[in-house]
Amino acid sequence: MTGPDLPPQGWSRLASGALARGGDIASSLLGILVTLFGLVLLTFVIGRTMPIDPVVAIIGDKAPPGVAERIREELGLDRSLIEQFWIYLMKLLQGDLGTSVMTGQAVTADILQFFPSTLELATSAMIVALLVGVPLGILAAARQDSIFDNIVRVISLLGYSVPVFVLALVCLLVFYAKLGIAPGTGSQGIVYQGMVPFTTGMIVLDAALDGQWDAFWDALAYLAMPAFLLAFITMSLIVRMTRAFMLEALNGEYVTAARAKGLSEARILWRHGLGNIAGRLVTVIAVIYAGLLEGTVLTETVFSRPGLGFYLTRSLLNADMNAVLGATLVIGVIYVCLNLLADLAQRLLDPRAR
Repeated sequence: MTGPDLPPQGWSRLASGALARGGDIASSLLGILVTLFGLVLLTFVIGRTMPIDPVVAIIGDKAPPGVAERIREELGLDRSLIEQFWIYLMKLLQGDLGTSVMTGQAVTADILQFFPSTLELATSAMIVALLVGVPLGILAAARQDSIFDNIVRVISLLGYSVPVFVLALVCLLVFYAKLGIAPGTGSQGIVYQGMVPFTTGMIVLDAALDGQWDAFWDALAYLAMPAFLLAFITMSLIVRMTRAFMLEALNGEYVTAARAKGLSEARILWRHGLGNIAGRLVTVIAVIYAGLLEGTVLTETVFSRPGLGFYLTRSLLNADMNAVLGATLVIGVIYVCLNLLADLAQRLLDPRAR
């Protein structure tokens, strides 16, 4: 029955369901706002209580005391922490993260300049890791305790346990210094620097959009080694989680029933098995991707790529607390947003989550 033909009990159930969904949405939004406020408060308190004087970072430690006091008053650092936080929060609501001591620019402008490089590196690594890691994890689970499974587990253990900076240095030593088949550090060759217009901030994409194919292949060559390095580490995590989820799924009663019906192993694996774990796998992938967006600090430092991690490291070394707080806050917001999207995706993919 539809429309007016529904009995009163049907309308009651529909209304109750709508109210429940509305309550869930309101609860989720409230949780996000509380989380973001807590993140802002935590980063602010840490930034203000660290044993680093931002005034000294600006004027140096040999400036006259009067100058230091004047700068401190101009920055509002002579006020109480509560007043400072209120001022910071009001500016933050207007999109103002302060001015970077290191670059002399607005922190927001710096982040818009540096973050696309990190996004390019992390997204490239994640695409490669997904294309390789998910099928390997599924096949390893299907062939549990076989030679193939053992090889996959050893490779994933290697990628999971070896520090990223060690792998980065080994890659540079082997592929750049010894074999000479990969470019060194940076994101572009000297010949192409400044030639590609800043459109998205992702050099490979910008070069393709501008039709500069020589610059495109050059930027892609510089991106390849750090991207494949991060992809290897990320793939190791994805393989482990996919294999664990798939082993649990293959022991389910519905798989036994599917086999009794005579369905092929390929259909059981890729439709029933993968379909069953898709919701949980998306959640794991979202967390890993968020970790990539903020965890490329060492990779960007070793390969000298001008990304958010590189910017954050330089800001810490220069006691640029506005930049540190701004970058940390952006990373936190990314985590919250990706977790929210993963939760929504899980509800769509897995009826049990609804």
